[in-house]
Amino acid sequence: MEDRRIFAVGDVHGCRQKLEKLLDKIDWRPENREELVFLGDYIDRGPDSFGVVEIVRALKEDWPKLVTTLKGNHEQMFINFITGQEDISLQHNGTSFTMRSYDRNSPFPASHFRFYLNLELYYETDSHIFVHAGLRPGVPLARQSEEDCLWIRNEFLESEYDFGKTVVFGHTPFREPFLLPGRAGIDTGAVFGGPLTCMEVFSGRLISV
Repeated sequence: MEDRRIFAVGDVHGCRQKLEKLLDKIDWRPENREELVFLGDYIDRGPDSFGVVEIVRALKEDWPKLVTTLKGNHEQMFINFITGQEDISLQHNGTSFTMRSYDRNSPFPASHFRFYLNLELYYETDSHIFVHAGLRPGVPLARQSEEDCLWIRNEFLESEYDFGKTVVFGHTPFREPFLLPGRAGIDTGAVFGGPLTCMEVFSGRLISV
């Protein structure tokens, strides 16, 4: 058993109130060097993407060595949109909700822009790999593509490949957490009426609101 706790938080998708309640519930103690890992997809579909990003951004700013913020596919699409790299379908991806959230808080904060650009693709510890969507079986971690880390589904979920560590991921919503040897999927569809779920990774304890 590790000597300090790591909490991983699944896809928030603009559900600020659920995130606030979850953070109150998990009893995260940064003064004890406990870590907090967000698995991405902070924005889109839910009512307050701005508020979610503001909470997560502030935590990262206050505790930069203890809070890890991963990139989700929705953040990458939003980055592509606001930098003019891609003209995405705002309605199809739920980004119209994000734009309305930012319109209520205009102008677009420079701190949020930096937050999006500094998101990490994955985070590795001695025993776990944290990533938004999953990993390509048979490919070393350092050679995983950004597309797979952000988008992969069935090729990862249906594989029995052993990555040597437990992979904790979000992206694919499940009614209950997806728990198999070497896999822990904790996106439980908060924006679709399900709970927002956090996992205390060493004990396997699940906390949901």
